[in-house]
Parts: sequence; structure tokens; C-alpha cells
Amino acid sequence: MAIVIIRQDNKIDSWKKALKANAPDIPIYSYLEEHPKEEITLACVWKQPVDSLTQYPNLKCIASLGAGVDFIFKDQSVPENIPITRVVDPVLASDMSEFVLALILNYFKNLNNYRTDQMKKVWYPQEYKRISDVTVGIMGMGALGEKLAEDLIKNRFEVIGWATSPKNIPGVEVYNGDKEKNTFLSRSNILVCLLPLTRQTTGILNNKLFKELPKQSYVINVARGGHLVDEDLLEYINNGHLAGAGLDVFHEEPLSVEHPFWTHPKIHITPHVASVSDIESVIPQLLENYGRLKEGLPLNNAVNREKGY
Repeated sequence: MAIVIIRQDNKIDSWKKALKANAPDIPIYSYLEEHPKEEITLACVWKQPVDSLTQYPNLKCIASLGAGVDFIFKDQSVPENIPITRVVDPVLASDMSEFVLALILNYFKNLNNYRTDQMKKVWYPQEYKRISDVTVGIMGMGALGEKLAEDLIKNRFEVIGWATSPKNIPGVEVYNGDKEKNTFLSRSNILVCLLPLTRQTTGILNNKLFKELPKQSYVINVARGGHLVDEDLLEYINNGHLAGAGLDVFHEEPLSVEHPFWTHPKIHITPHVASVSDIESVIPQLLENYGRLKEGLPLNNAVNREKGY
């Protein structure tokens, strides 16, 4: 049994070093080096090249190195009988919560506008919002959504949630399913998307949804670029229905230099940095599942292929 790390960035060596430090007896390889493919039983992946997983005849598990798994399902060559796991990590959830809170407060207090004014040497005080002025609606009440709700409540926000199935979360009224979605949207002055990207949620942030939000709502997408219909967001900001948006994820990353989001005064963009898997925090759960594979035990944080998360 052995582990292979498959990523298309500069972080393979860091993951390999951390895994070896925690499990020196386990053979661990980068997919870019020569390695015995027949010995690989666990593939740790992040946005792997298409067809890269088909070379391992004895592969028993595909472990996403992040909370998302949509990139795995996009690769149609991935064998359907191999279990998939994902990261469920309190550090990742805390990082996401802090980022969203920062975006909300930045919007409340007009900090982007003042930074722009500073560059132009313009002195122009503006009205600001207070926490008591708004209700924050969170779409997606998994581990990330629940942590965000908890932290927002600690900061005195009124919080509601929406999920595809019923959830019981202290202090949060959670709507569920299509029948309750419009009621949820009608109460959301700030809408935060934390949904997994599936066939059902692709393009969910569209003109039909924006229409149901209260006038001058603010949209935050920190989930996946595929949730958003870019043209619809631009339309609803430009026609005045939406106050603006904070976007950390995009259909194409890096975002094309020609994309209108770059220069739109009411859209705040960041380069997919809301929460990044902390290697030291994630390693123990990868090794735990490696041991479970070896013993034939059920895997932790297994993905439901039908649901897509």
C-alpha cells in the first residue's frame, strides 16, 4: 500500500514532506516522479489532470485535499466504484468564517470606496450600515455554513439558512428545499453562498434568484464559480436591485484580464483565498483514512456520489 499526491500547483512537496514526517513508514510519492503505480491505494488530489487516476490498478480511495470535490466529478475518467473523501476541518471552517465576516464588515463601512477615494485624494464621508440593519442568509448549512452562522451570531447578526434538506442549528432558522427557498431569499439582505457545486446547484445564483432578494441586497460567493451566472449578477447590480457583490471564486481561475468584474466599482474580487487547507491540520485525517483502508473499515468524510458532496 502507498500514497500518491496529485496536484497541479507548487504544493506537492509540502504535502509530501508533511505526510512523511507524520508517517515515515508509509511510501509516499508525487505523481510527477517515478513510482510503482500498482502499489498505490490512496490518491490525495487537488484539481488532478484528466485521466491521471486511471493509471493506478489497485486504487482504493480518492481523497480530495480540500472541502470541495466537484473537480473530481468533472473528470469523467474517474472510476465510479472507488470511494471519494473530502476534507472536513475546523481550521478550514474558521478561516472561511473570518473571511466572510471581513467581507461583510468591509461592505458595511464602505472601506473599498474609501480606499478608492484615497487614491484620488477625495474626502467624501458616506452613510454606513449597522449589524442591526440586516439579516444574513447562508445558502449551504454544512460544516462551513454552520461555523459561519455560529460566528455571525456571536457578533450579534441575525442569521437564517437554507439547505436542500432539514437542518437543526441552534439560533438559526433553516429553510429547506425549493418550496422554502423564496421565503429565505426574501429575508436575506446579505446572501452568502456556501453550497457544494453539483448538477442541481450549478448556476443557482442567477437572475431568478436575485429577483427574490430584497432591493439593495449584497451577494457573497465563496463556494465555487460555477454557482454564479456572471451576466445576471452584472445586470442586477447595474439596474440597482443589488448593492454589489464580494466574489472569491470564478468560472475561470485566474480570472481573465478582460472580465468586467475587474473594473466594476461595486464588485470586490479576491483570488480564491477565502480558506485554504492547512496541511498540518488535514494530515491526520488523511492518515486516519489510510489506516481505515488497510483495516477494511468505513472511511471518514466519505462523499455521497449521488448528492455530489
